[in-house]
Amino acid sequence: MEKFKFKTNIKCGGCIAKVTPSLNGEKNILKWQVDTNSTDKVLVVESENLNSQDIINLLAKAGFEAQPLTN
Repeated sequence: MEKFKFKTNIKCGGCIAKVTPSLNGEKNILKWQVDTNSTDKVLVVESENLNSQDIINLLAKAGFEAQPLTN
């Protein structure tokens, strides 16, 4: 399992509701959460068999942007 962190533009509960089907629908994503209170709207994804670009592409299909964070 790998853990990825991204700076996103997922700002609110409505955004989370919009992205949930995409993230929950990906069988290789074990767990995810977004901190909408942080300045960078940090998304943390725990995944198997995906890389950061796969997750960025998944978010893009749902209409959101993400940039990998290193830490």
